[in-house]
Amino acid sequence: MERDIYDEDHEAFRDVVKEFIKRHVTNDVRERWDAEGEVDRGTMLAAGEAGLIGLSVPEEFGGAGMLQDYRFRAIVNEEVIAAGAGSLAGAFGIQDDLAVPYLVHMGTQEQKEKYLPRMATGEIIGALAMTEPGAGSDLRGISTTAKKVDGGYVVNGAKTFISSGASADLVVTFVKTGEGNRPDAFSLLLIETA
Repeated sequence: MERDIYDEDHEAFRDVVKEFIKRHVTNDVRERWDAEGEVDRGTMLAAGEAGLIGLSVPEEFGGAGMLQDYRFRAIVNEEVIAAGAGSLAGAFGIQDDLAVPYLVHMGTQEQKEKYLPRMATGEIIGALAMTEPGAGSDLRGISTTAKKVDGGYVVNGAKTFISSGASADLVVTFVKTGEGNRPDAFSLLLIETA
């Protein structure tokens, strides 16, 4: 079936993705990811160097600045999944489609300067923590709280199902910072894991 949604730039990028897969996504590597339950840091760094992650990071912060053209992410997904590396596609997606956009759209200039360049290279792995044991997709039902103190926040509560959580350096975390369940009673905090 012939597709016409991709132009020459997209197909050139597809060649980059295929070359990355050929060099970095071997059977042994996929088996190791499955055994360890995560994609290794070296692969994420290599993906950053090849320009496969950081697609949604603006160019001014070292990314590709392709937030408005999702076709590049689609190409990464198509090729990585075709290579039998769904876990890698998931790791890329969590980074570029979940963690990075929150920071791009809602982060302060200081936060963007601090984190986005290193997220684009794979040096920082991001995750998203919203789900809780007693509040699956009901975000207004969360019980994790954050109280402002000198130098930051004290966070109390538990999160579950944090994709890339085991390897994350930075977790975008949904917390309750006010009373009631009005939208302004909730916040997103960036929590460094190390």
